[in-house]
Amino acid sequence: MGRSAALARRFFDRLEPVHAVTYFAPEARAALDSLGYPGFWMGYFASRSAPLGIVAPEVVAAAFYNFTTERVAKALPAAWEMADPATLLAVRSESAVDALRRCGVTDSESTRLAGELAAKAARSAPLDGRPLYAANRALPWPEEPLATLWHAVTLLREQRGDGHIAVLVSEGISGRECNVLHAAAGRVPREMIMRSRDYDDEQWGGYVEQLRARGWLDGHDALTAVGRDVKQRIEDRTDELALGALAALTDDEITTLFRVLTPITRQVVAAGDVPAATPMGLNRDDLDDDNAHLH
Repeated sequence: MGRSAALARRFFDRLEPVHAVTYFAPEARAALDSLGYPGFWMGYFASRSAPLGIVAPEVVAAAFYNFTTERVAKALPAAWEMADPATLLAVRSESAVDALRRCGVTDSESTRLAGELAAKAARSAPLDGRPLYAANRALPWPEEPLATLWHAVTLLREQRGDGHIAVLVSEGISGRECNVLHAAAGRVPREMIMRSRDYDDEQWGGYVEQLRARGWLDGHDALTAVGRDVKQRIEDRTDELALGALAALTDDEITTLFRVLTPITRQVVAAGDVPAATPMGLNRDDLDDDNAHLH
């Protein structure tokens, strides 16, 4: 019996919070602030794009997909005058490990096992057409167990994200349109996505009109039946592509990974750093269940 794509979605709900301390934990913010970055966004663009090296803002905008080049250019290349990519890579890993420790994640046998299994999946996930995943996979693997776990889930989330972008491109949905579609589906508050992705009311309204013209939004900016079908197709196809990241693991290994990773995710969520509503659209309702439910 083949594995269900729902497995990939449940796996994402477990790995993403462990990675997301990179953006939301006070340790990460303090570490980036110490480099002299003003505000959140310069550190975000610099640290997340650091695996790519020093590249043009257009390259980062293309890889991140739903930010404009102009928004990226407010941070890059100026950020590299304060710290080079190698420094950012060290800072983001060290601060993430510090955050995980504060959340109560220890260098235990379960943590080591979670890191080993996640790393096994991350080392052999499909590479084609996945630039952010490829850039992260090309980095040296850390030896410290918590750093190994964090690095592995970072690879896996970027691998999934690259696949998601490929699905959006295949559907002819731009990075800016996908933000509006995501908000209309109730996956993220409109105000949050407008603020974090740099829209004014006129810009947002323009993309709403584009989606209305395609028959995906109604006059109240809600998804039509066609729009719901499109959104569901995007999510389903993303899960199907992400399932390949687990192909290197046996059923027993997947069962074990869910058993040891889910409590770690619960610790991170309980610490309160990662907000419940984020652009990632995570589901926390299932985190009381550490069973992979393969069969």
